[in-house]
Amino acid sequence: MNGKFLGLLLLGALSAGALSAKDYLVSTRHTSLLIKADEGKQARFQYYGTRIAENEIDGIYNAGLAYWAETYPCFGISSYGEKAFAVAHSDGNMSVDLVVEGVRQYSDEESDITEITLKDKVYPLVVKQYYKAYKGTDIISTWVEITNNAKKALTLYKFASASLPVKRADNWLTHFHGTWGAENMMEEEKLTNGQKVIANKEGIRNTQTDNPSFMLTLDGCPQEENGRVIGASLAWSGNYLMKIIADNSRINVIAGINEEVSHYILEPKETFVTPELAMTYSSEGKGGVSRAFHRWARAYKLNQGNKERDILLNSWEGVYFNVNQEGMDQMMKDMSAMGGELFVMDDGWFGDKYPRNNDKTSLGDWTVCREKLPEGIGGLLASAKKHNIKFGIWIEPEMANTKSELFEKHPDWVLSQDNRPLTTGRGGSQVVLDLTNPEVQDFVFGVVDKLMTEYPEIAYIKWDANAALMNYGSHYLPNQKQSHIYIEYHRGMNKVLERIRAKYPNLVIQACASGGGRVNYGFLPYFNEFWTSDDTDALQRIYMQWGVSNFYPSIAMASHVSANRNHQTGRVLPLKYRFDVAMSARLGMEIQPKDMTDADKAFAGRAIAAYKKIRPVVQFGDLYRLVSPYDKKGIASLMYATPEKDKAVLFVYKTEHFLNQLMPDVVLSGLDENKTYRITDLTPENEQKPSALNGKVISGKILKEAGLSVASALRTEYSSLALLFEVVD
Repeated sequence: MNGKFLGLLLLGALSAGALSAKDYLVSTRHTSLLIKADEGKQARFQYYGTRIAENEIDGIYNAGLAYWAETYPCFGISSYGEKAFAVAHSDGNMSVDLVVEGVRQYSDEESDITEITLKDKVYPLVVKQYYKAYKGTDIISTWVEITNNAKKALTLYKFASASLPVKRADNWLTHFHGTWGAENMMEEEKLTNGQKVIANKEGIRNTQTDNPSFMLTLDGCPQEENGRVIGASLAWSGNYLMKIIADNSRINVIAGINEEVSHYILEPKETFVTPELAMTYSSEGKGGVSRAFHRWARAYKLNQGNKERDILLNSWEGVYFNVNQEGMDQMMKDMSAMGGELFVMDDGWFGDKYPRNNDKTSLGDWTVCREKLPEGIGGLLASAKKHNIKFGIWIEPEMANTKSELFEKHPDWVLSQDNRPLTTGRGGSQVVLDLTNPEVQDFVFGVVDKLMTEYPEIAYIKWDANAALMNYGSHYLPNQKQSHIYIEYHRGMNKVLERIRAKYPNLVIQACASGGGRVNYGFLPYFNEFWTSDDTDALQRIYMQWGVSNFYPSIAMASHVSANRNHQTGRVLPLKYRFDVAMSARLGMEIQPKDMTDADKAFAGRAIAAYKKIRPVVQFGDLYRLVSPYDKKGIASLMYATPEKDKAVLFVYKTEHFLNQLMPDVVLSGLDENKTYRITDLTPENEQKPSALNGKVISGKILKEAGLSVASALRTEYSSLALLFEVVD
């Protein structure tokens, strides 16, 4: 028998074995997920937890740990439990009975994939369920592809991405809620029996209220570095629904697109693809979940996640709409002198027939306002070159104002209803363009393409979206498919973004939506970062950034130093405090430099230089949250450490101030107990008088097990520390 023929026989035997196998492991470096998939039967989700080997599968069953939960529970056969999938067939039948037709396991460059094909016993309906283990991470994602092989259309009424069982125990839920200016505030609560719903229905901005992410503990109150925790985040930029259903014996999570007023007509031979639900299991508390998501994001879900981000000045809070050539030139000069690397001109630069002097006009008319900028963008780029700084620009291409040339020419490009008056948003005149329409998609792509074609030196775009989806009506979609708007809008947006990234892969783009309205993994593959919140108050930012950090990496989190008296809260905070907070993420400034004193500019220059020194650690390091501001202990503290733990950066912020205040020592859990570290005070107010901790040499064992006393360094109100720890040879 020749070798080639023997190889074919072996390959056939392996394939047959895979088809007849009943238990399938989906594993990452430290976790495993187990699926039982017998042909002709329902697929069952059996286990999710610490990594196991093939020879340990029987142990899951023998130990009574198997869930025996349907991987994709469907409506119409049994009424028990929450369903992930519901349809109406062309004959009116609303039942689905999916069984396993086959299983494939294969690999590509970035992952190991398990593909389970489920087929209805009666109707020509196929659901492919995917489990994707990303290489080099502890993230597994799951989604489904629904194909209608019938001769007539059917209607999808529920189409979740995933159904995830979780062991019922002393479970606590961590989730993130908010509103404009107070996004992503962390909420933690003991999970009682019943349903907990995390949802959004704004249509465009989907994270100003809830964030499509959560953590569930398996053994009591959430801890940062201890305990078993499951974390999950839905990678979708539109409306979502996450239901956590608990009773005395079990928990089930149903997560996916929010199907409310979004039933979907699936045509013959059409396939509907749901967004990914990304998840991880940690035996190192919430911190383990966060670090797993951060590594995954930088490697797979963030544009240029391995490239350092520039330190920028944004013009918005400095001048608002009062943009002009002289003012922009002055801001660039000042930022460059302080060591900044990028200047971003925000709103107010455009409009010919209708100059953009406020928020009531001009959206859609992306031509330079020559009254304000007689030298145009070319003049601004010349200023940037003169001051040795990069240049960026603000746009809001999904929107229009009713007072704009675009609206006058193309009123049919706006989401609206023929028989109802037009509802408007910001400024009493803002409306949303209909991105379900390919012509509108071409226009939105063209906004970026025209700028970048004419001015390829533009290094950065701030992409804003200051509206929810209004006027639920499309002039492009047929009448019977108006319920597709919430979904097709984001499909259209993704088509635009894919075109932009194909042509301009290195352009840095920030996702902004009235502040932190687009902090999600549906958007991030096309963007480099997000604007965390319009609230730049450093004290409140500690709480918001703490919440965001649970799932999103610091390199993507824009944090800006703002004015002495904050524009949103009116709070007055020391410049050092404002810098120390902003330096824990992607550092920027949102300020008018000419209003700063010479002493403030000098401090800013030293702080920017210090950030450049620690930027790789902050933007690529592992995060350890040490003292939570939500625990109300008077301080908040976090640190970043290199994977080798040879360098670390510690931030400590005083959040309350009282006489004879009790203040905890900070235990530096991200250090190596076998190393010794020297401390450098990065941002002393007086460079001649650094903190008493400066220069101290301390063993990692003491710092990791006993901690660091910070009380003597935080004597005054709104005091803070930014400390570098470096291994002593």
